[in-house]
This record gives sequence, C-alpha cells and structure tokens, in this order.
Amino acid sequence: MNFEDILNQWEEDTAKAYGKKRMIHDSNALKENTSKNINTKKIADEEKRAHPIDIWMRQNGVQDKDNDLLEEIEQSPAQKRKQLRARKPEAIIDLHGLTREESWIRLSSFFTDCISKNIRKVLIIHGKGTHSEDGSVLRQMVARFLEQHPHAGESGAAQKDSGGSGATWVILK
Repeated sequence: MNFEDILNQWEEDTAKAYGKKRMIHDSNALKENTSKNINTKKIADEEKRAHPIDIWMRQNGVQDKDNDLLEEIEQSPAQKRKQLRARKPEAIIDLHGLTREESWIRLSSFFTDCISKNIRKVLIIHGKGTHSEDGSVLRQMVARFLEQHPHAGESGAAQKDSGGSGATWVILK
C-alpha cells in the first residue's frame, strides 16, 4: 500500500460521522475479517480508539431524569426524608464574623436564592462560639431563624467533617 492509498483511506475513515450504522458495520466487518484473518489488526486498532462522545459520557456519566422522577414519585415521604438527610448539602453559607442582624439578613436572602434555584438541602456554618463570652450567639440566632422561616424544614447538627456542632444542615420545604 503506497502513501496515497493510506491518505485516501484516512480521509474516507475520518470524513464520516461515527454513528450507530457505522458501529454495526464495523462490528460486522470485524466478525468477517476475524473469520478470514484479513486486516484484523486495522479493525482492532479502530476499536481501541475512543470516540469523543464516549469519553465525555464516561467522564460525566448519564442521568436518566425521567427515571429519577419516577423513583421520587414511588418513594414514601419517610424514604424521601431519609434520602435528603443522607444527601450532601447543595449550598453552604458561612456566617463567621457577622452580627446577629447581618446574619439574619444574609440568611433571608440565602434562603430566597436557594428556594428559587430549587435547592433542597443547605448547610449553615455559624461557628461553635468559642470566641464569644456568651457562648454561641449565632447558633441561637440560626435556631430562631429556622423556627420562624416558612421554608425551613427539618434541621440538625452537621457531621464532624462538615463542621460538627458549629454548623447546621436544613432541608428546605
């Protein structure tokens, strides 16, 4: 095979989109060539090359949104709550160094943003109050805020790796 034939073959192979029909054709060609032992190396090399879409799919994964909706509908409320408790927070706000009033305002706007973005679980970092004389001022303020806010649902102390007693997770209604 001379260089011109190689170039022509290359242009022919790369000019076509790699779709379902070509995959079937290549699969059938591989079966035929394997049985005949002709050009097996060439086809095997083509199979080793990954298509860019396949690479993207492997990296980013596939999410079947329709299936997720069906699973949500089929779950009982208790299962939904359990799943939400186990989920990592989708948004985090840090209130360190803020006054009660500043924290209240920031929390209000944070909750408004989260609700508009359809976020279900948030983490509020308020600190443990080790530098305050009166204990954790912001923890008490956050508790009052959650009691009064209409979209604040179940809440609890965060896990140790997320702040422990210095942070509170909240499930939004």
